[in-house]
Amino acid sequence: MQKYEIEIKSLLGSEENALKLKGSLQEKGFDLSKVKVSSQLNHYFTYKDTSVIERFKENFSVIIAPEKLAEFNRILTEGKDFSIRTRESNGSKVILVIKASLDAGTSSNGVSRIEFEETLNLLLSDLDQKLLECGLEYQAKWSRQREDFVGENNDSNITVCLDKNAGDGYLAEFETVTEDKDSTESVKKDLENFMKAVGCIELQQDHLARMFDFYNKNWADYYGTDKIFNIE
Repeated sequence: MQKYEIEIKSLLGSEENALKLKGSLQEKGFDLSKVKVSSQLNHYFTYKDTSVIERFKENFSVIIAPEKLAEFNRILTEGKDFSIRTRESNGSKVILVIKASLDAGTSSNGVSRIEFEETLNLLLSDLDQKLLECGLEYQAKWSRQREDFVGENNDSNITVCLDKNAGDGYLAEFETVTEDKDSTESVKKDLENFMKAVGCIELQQDHLARMFDFYNKNWADYYGTDKIFNIE
């Protein structure tokens, strides 16, 4: 079953605001003792034309697990403006990530998206090389520390990811998933209401795009560091 991801970001800025959010989540029934902590390297790729996507689809169809192949083909058929990424979590787990937009946003930072993930038995460098051989090119490399909080006592199955990103600083991602494509707008509204209840404001797409563009042009100065920038 295809899953549709609704994700809204909020720029927190300071560590103080991150701690305030944790307190608000606890009041909403989130068990902070069950937080999942990870250290991630995320490599973003870009492409010049759709022939690269066709080559990627063909080459990776023999790498993707048979039970995930239909989902892999579906996102490349149904989605648009693909964001293809590789991720290394905690120095070992390597994941291929594909995101495609369903709304007016981009696949990198849109609100409503289709998402595909597959854990592969490869080194991050080897997976990257396979993508480069398909004709994809590096867009940027990101590093972050992430805490995942899942609300077990809410009907929307909301996940909140609290990130300390190289470049961005503290950022929260509010996410929920639906299997009904027609319900994405109502699910988004529920997520927005939840954000207001915990005192968070949506990071507007134009502001996010400016931050993303600045980082992509300067990622080598921030990747793997604690340095941050402030883009209005």
